[in-house]
Amino acid sequence: MPTETTSSTAPSKTAAGDPKQPGSAARGESLRPPAERGRTTIADSVVEKIAGMAAREVPGVHALGGSLARTLGAVRDRVPGSRPNVTRGVKVEVGERQTAVDLDIVVEYGVPIADVAVDIRESVIGAVERMTALEVVEVNISVIDVRLPDDEDDEPEGRVQ
Repeated sequence: MPTETTSSTAPSKTAAGDPKQPGSAARGESLRPPAERGRTTIADSVVEKIAGMAAREVPGVHALGGSLARTLGAVRDRVPGSRPNVTRGVKVEVGERQTAVDLDIVVEYGVPIADVAVDIRESVIGAVERMTALEVVEVNISVIDVRLPDDEDDEPEGRVQ
């Protein structure tokens, strides 16, 4: 008697990728891609740190935060074992897929403020989107002070050289 062979492309009830079948997860097979198996949440403080570091790296930025926050921060930074507060002057709102950033900055005297603001936006958006995959919908910048050359102030805080 001749044997009849048929081929079918339709999945059988015992398909290897069926999560109900034993061993399918062990072989790394699944019907859902890894990106759909769980949730990742990013805390506001994480985005604040990333944005703060990115903004401080821009030439022309002397510091972030208001004078009172900078004064208190300078005292806190002198305490042995303390770390500089990179989130000073940074506020964020983080949603599931998007974020908005608000920055209070002090610029160096003589720098074109509009150019510094553009550079800050590019730096912050690039760093936050690259590191978190969140879409940065806006970066609002408030220039709250200008550092004059004869101001008696310490080195720019948190500046990465």
